[in-house]
Amino acid sequence: MVQTEHSIVAQVQAAKIDPEAADAFIRQYMGFIRSETVKFIHTAPENGREDELSIAMLAFYEALLAYEKSRGAFLPYAARAIKNRLIDYYRVEKRHGNVISLHAPLGAETDSGELLETIPDTVDHAEAYETRTASQREIQEFSEKLAQFGLTFSEVADNCPRQERTFTACRRVLEFARPRPELLKRVEDTGKLPISELAAGTGVERKTLERHRKYLVAILLAFTNGYEIIRGHLCQIVPAKGGDGK
Repeated sequence: MVQTEHSIVAQVQAAKIDPEAADAFIRQYMGFIRSETVKFIHTAPENGREDELSIAMLAFYEALLAYEKSRGAFLPYAARAIKNRLIDYYRVEKRHGNVISLHAPLGAETDSGELLETIPDTVDHAEAYETRTASQREIQEFSEKLAQFGLTFSEVADNCPRQERTFTACRRVLEFARPRPELLKRVEDTGKLPISELAAGTGVERKTLERHRKYLVAILLAFTNGYEIIRGHLCQIVPAKGGDGK
């Protein structure tokens, strides 16, 4: 079954907050990951080339976590991430000469284990669990807040500005609203965007505010209750190099 880009984005968004969904998504696209690995190494990723496939899988997972719709279609974005990480891997390999595979056996015996097994696990799993739990809790709370006003994450993502000058306009709206708690409180209480006030205070055209109303409501709501993690996802707004933002 051929998937549309919209359905892929929906899967990516679900995978960001659900480890089981992430695992299922990676399994679903193992053929794609393997194909991108083959394109780079020009051979099947077996018989001593398993490290490259592992690196490609990690790059795919990192792309999943970092992806935003403003970055274009997901699969080309993931393909670039895989290629870039494999390039980095080969640069390190070239710099250090003969790199020993992490899957190399420890001894002559077939059941002696692999070198990978001897490397100490330095990951603080308790801290990682707490971070993931906090993220899931915050995302759930924010999702419920959006639902109060008939909004979903998917709708907000679809309403995200795609042009640099529009991102700049949205930044102006955010910078105008943040020091005005009474304005943020009105948005929180009603779920409505005070378009006239924002247009007068920022110089952004009403039609721009109306076109991206859902996105702007979500951003302003994110600044009402300390949604630190949510802000990181919604507020990746870069200043434009020129453009009037209208």
